[in-house]
Amino acid sequence: MAIALARHYHLDEEKAARAGLMHDLAKYFKPQKLLQMAQAEGLELDPVDIANPHLLHANVSAIVAREQFGIKDEEVLQAIKNHTLGSPGMDLLSCIVFLADSLEPGRGSTTELEKLRQISWQELHKAVWKTCDYSLKYLLDSRCLIHPRTIKTRNWAMEIADRKQSNQVKSQKSKVKNCFLE
Repeated sequence: MAIALARHYHLDEEKAARAGLMHDLAKYFKPQKLLQMAQAEGLELDPVDIANPHLLHANVSAIVAREQFGIKDEEVLQAIKNHTLGSPGMDLLSCIVFLADSLEPGRGSTTELEKLRQISWQELHKAVWKTCDYSLKYLLDSRCLIHPRTIKTRNWAMEIADRKQSNQVKSQKSKVKNCFLE
């Protein structure tokens, strides 16, 4: 899905493929190893990271990609790092890898997931926002801890999507107004 979204949004497909292939390099690392590698890298750990070290697999996967596979491209490393929790201000490649991971076909085919997949082809930031909402609902219903970065990512993406929507409405109103003036 990452390659297809990159193609659709005219982004570098090779970078999307590289990030997509490497995003889960540390997914099956033991919790203690994830914590040790994150601490050795000097990452700032949230109490939620400590309580649920699996959330660190994205950050640690970026470390493994850099150190064991020689990936130096910062855009690819950031996309790997951001694929689980997202990050406010993340670039379009990170948005694509975040969405491809969250919405990949193996996650199911519920009506809600299918709708999120459709949105991902229409507007990336809206898809990130709505995917965060979907994840937050699941986490709340499951009584799981919520990482603050998920909330920050959601709010950032929602603000961008709202701004784009507002600008489109203004543009449409301006076009209508200009039609009457002609």
